[in-house]
Formats: sequence, C-alpha cells, structure tokens
Amino acid sequence: MAKSKVYVTRELPGNALDKLRAECEVELHEGELPPSRTELLENVKGMDGLLCLLTDKIDGEVMDAAGKQLKVISNYAVGFNNIEVKAATERGIAVTNTPGVLTDTTADLAWALLMAIARRIVEADEFLRAGKWKSWSPTLLLGTDVHGKTLGIIGMGRIGTAVARRAKGFNMKIITATRESDRENAEQVGAEIVPLERLLKESDYISIHVPLTKETRGMIGEKELGMMKPTAYLINTARGEIVDEKALTKALQEKRIAGAALDVYEKEPIGVDYALIGLKNVVLVPHIGSASKETREKMAEMAVDNLLAVLNGKKPANPVNAEVLKS
Repeated sequence: MAKSKVYVTRELPGNALDKLRAECEVELHEGELPPSRTELLENVKGMDGLLCLLTDKIDGEVMDAAGKQLKVISNYAVGFNNIEVKAATERGIAVTNTPGVLTDTTADLAWALLMAIARRIVEADEFLRAGKWKSWSPTLLLGTDVHGKTLGIIGMGRIGTAVARRAKGFNMKIITATRESDRENAEQVGAEIVPLERLLKESDYISIHVPLTKETRGMIGEKELGMMKPTAYLINTARGEIVDEKALTKALQEKRIAGAALDVYEKEPIGVDYALIGLKNVVLVPHIGSASKETREKMAEMAVDNLLAVLNGKKPANPVNAEVLKS
C-alpha cells in the first residue's frame, strides 16, 4: 500500500518528523523563511496531508491546488486564524491545532514582558552595555512596582488563567474581561469578571489573551487606550491585530499610557523602520511566546500525531472542525 503524501512547510524541532517519515512520504520546505505563495501552491499538489505554521496562509485556493485527496491540515500553533476553516469544512478537510502544550510557556513570556517593561530591564541592559553607568543613583532608571497592583486580563482562557496564577504570587488584584464560560477559571484564581471598560480604567497592567476573531480584531483602539491610566502598561502575547497599532503608537508617543510590551504585531515580521522601535517605553520581542525547546518539540509531536491520526482514519486529539470527522 502506497504511503500518504505530506507537505511540511518548515523544519520542526525534535524528532517528530522522523516519526512522520516512518509512515508517510514527506516533502519538506527547507530554510528559515516560509515558502512563497507560488511555492506553496505548487508543492501542495497531490498531498494527502499538510503540516503548516501560522505564517502560512491556507485558504481555499491552497486546498484546491492540493486536490480532492487532501484530508488534513495540521497547524503547528494553538491559533488557526491563518487557515480558512470554513473553506476546509466545506471540502471535508480536517483542521487540527496544538493547544494546551504551550499554555505555561506563553504565560511565562507574558509575565517576563510585564516585568521587563515595569522595571525597565531592556533599557537598563542597553544603558550598562553602552558604558553609561557611572554611579549608583537614587533616581537611576526608576521603574514601577508590580506587587500589590491591579492586573487586568482580557480573556481568561488557558493562558490568561496561567498568567493570573503567576500574579497571585505578587499579591496582585486580578480583574478580567472574559466570556461567561470562563467564570470557573476566574473563580479558581480569585479574579473578578468585569466589563472591559472598567478593566481598562482600573488596571495598572493589562495583558491580552483572546483569540483573533471578527469580534476581537481591533478591540483595543484609540477609544480603549484613552480609558487606560497614564501610568498603565499594555502587554500583548495573543495576536497583533487585536490592537490598533497606529493608535497604540500615538498613545505611547504622547505618553498617554506608560508603556507597552509586545510579542505579536499586525504584520509580521516587523522591520527596523517599525514606528515603535525608536520608543524607550516599549519592549518588543519577535513572536517567541512558545519558544522554549521543550514546548516547541511537544508542539511538533502533537502536530504530527494529529496529522497521522486523520490519515489513519482515527480521531485526532485536537480537532478544530470536529464536524468533518463525524462525516
């Protein structure tokens, strides 16, 4: 019996691809950059499975280019806004993702960003390396306390809840704007569910943990930023499009909020001409929320297992459009 054909859009950490190669005929796009649109449309032809990254736009055109034999699209990410799930469902193609495994790792990064912007860690490092440190001073690089402050979490799902657990150790007051279905999560960490407007007005730190949807795209804009305290900080490790970057840039330049720390952006990657790079009250990192060796290897294993399950006629552990599997 011929092996299933699978296209993988990037090299993955760990040994997961060895497991995939043992069962399938694998075509791998090599190199650090994602395949171009032309390469993607050409290389997906005749494939039974596709293992892609959030940098790959998988729409109906890609699915049709692959052919009617395409059974599964396995996304190496917890989010799947890069995939047209509706188009996949219409074509009977299963879509899977890798949730859960990156929860604590991403929460760690969100917390690291919060601490870095509050205590001006990046500025201090640059200051020292530039040879500017001449003496201890009572006013040198004064930051802001984290302990005892109010943390507003937008979205109390897995990652938001994990961030709240970390905040408990800093004796923070935790409030959240989230779905009613997340009430149990909020109660577990002692968070009060409040309207978004109240969260924006009362929080000293605001951390975003909602998926990118039609409802959340641009949910933090000029109006919302205007509700924040001038001493407050915004942290985003979710998706860049949730925040209106032009409005955020203006708010930071005019110091209407104290600062921001970002792992995600409206358009990735950003260049050296990115408007926020020149500002001191911002910490910017290149979408490394899940970037620990352990987590990225587990994500690879999960993505491969999801893909193989569908190809072998079994139910994957992490279906996005489970209705396809029922049929």
